[in-house]
Amino acid sequence: MTDRSEQTANGSERLSLAEAHELVVEALTSAGTSEANARSVAAALVAAEADGQRGHGLSRVAAYACQVMSGKVDGKAVPRIERLSAAALRIDAGAGFAFPALDLARAELAGMVRTSCIAVAAVHHSHHFGQAGYHVERLAEAGLVGLMVGNSPQAMAPWGGSRGIFGTNPIAFAAPRRAAPPLVIDLSLSKVARGKVMAAAKTGERIPEGWALDSEGRPTTNPEAALAGTMIPMGDAKGAALALMVEILSASLIGANFAFEASSFFTAEGPPPGVGQFLLAIDPGPLSGGTFAERLEILVAALEGQEGARLPGTRRLENRAAAARSGLQIPSILLKEIREPGR
Repeated sequence: MTDRSEQTANGSERLSLAEAHELVVEALTSAGTSEANARSVAAALVAAEADGQRGHGLSRVAAYACQVMSGKVDGKAVPRIERLSAAALRIDAGAGFAFPALDLARAELAGMVRTSCIAVAAVHHSHHFGQAGYHVERLAEAGLVGLMVGNSPQAMAPWGGSRGIFGTNPIAFAAPRRAAPPLVIDLSLSKVARGKVMAAAKTGERIPEGWALDSEGRPTTNPEAALAGTMIPMGDAKGAALALMVEILSASLIGANFAFEASSFFTAEGPPPGVGQFLLAIDPGPLSGGTFAERLEILVAALEGQEGARLPGTRRLENRAAAARSGLQIPSILLKEIREPGR
C-alpha cells in the first residue's frame, strides 16, 4: 500500500478509505475480475467496513478472489436486463458478483418510478449482495423509498427443525429525509448476520452465546462450530416465518436457487450459488399527495423525542464519519489474506 497507510504495533494497519478501495480492486483484478466489476464490489465492501459491518466488508475479499480464480464466480460477467413491463425488470447477474447487477437495477429503477410511481427489479443467477442497506440507501439518496430482500445459502433451520433450510435472508428499507441522511433499516433474520460469525472466525474471536448452534444443535460460542451448525432466527418462530417470506420473494418468485440449493459464499468449490434479490423502488411524492417528507419528519421527531430512543442507523452513521476522518483499522492477518488469496 501507499505510505499513507499506518503500521501499528498491535498487529494491524490503518488504511484510508481510498487505500482500502484500491486494495480490494487490486485483489479482485489480480484474480481475474474486470476493473469495472472490481470497483463496484470494492465500493460496497469498503462502505460496509466503514459502517462497522465487518462481516460484509473486507473479510469477504479473499473468498471472492478465490471464487473468481476457481470459476465459481465469473469476474467478467456483464448483467443482462429483461424488461417485463414499464414497472418490472428481471436481471441476470450471469453467475457474477451481485453488486454490478444491483448497480444496474438501481439506475434503471430510479428512472422507471418517475412515470410508474413504483417499480421492481428481480436479480437471479446472483451471489452475495453484502450489506443490504447499502443498496436501498442509494435509492433513498435519489429521493425514493426502497425495500429489498435477498436469500443466501442455508444457515438457519425452520422453527422447531434442526437442519438449515433458510439463509439469514436480510430485509432492508430506506427512506429519504429532508435535511438528513436517509433513514435506513437493515435486518438479518438470524439474530446476527452470518458474516459476523465468519469475521470472528478469521480473527480468532469468540461469539456471544445465543447467536448460533453447533451441528448437534447445542449453543456455541465457537465461530467455527457455529459455521458448521445453524444460526438462531431473530424473534424465534416469527423470524423463521419472515425468512420463509424472503425465500419466496427472492427465490420462488424470480426463479433463483433456494437457500438449501445454493453453494457457499465462503468457499471456492462447487457451482455458482445462483441466489436472488428482489428490489422495490417507490416514488413517495405522488402516493402521499406530496406530504411524505413532512409526515416522515413528524414521525422521526416523535421517536427521537422519547428519552432513550434513537433512530435506527445512528451507530452506522457514527462509524462512517469516524472512518472518513481516521480510516480503517485492519488486522494484519486479514490484510495478508487479501494480498495473498488462496495461499
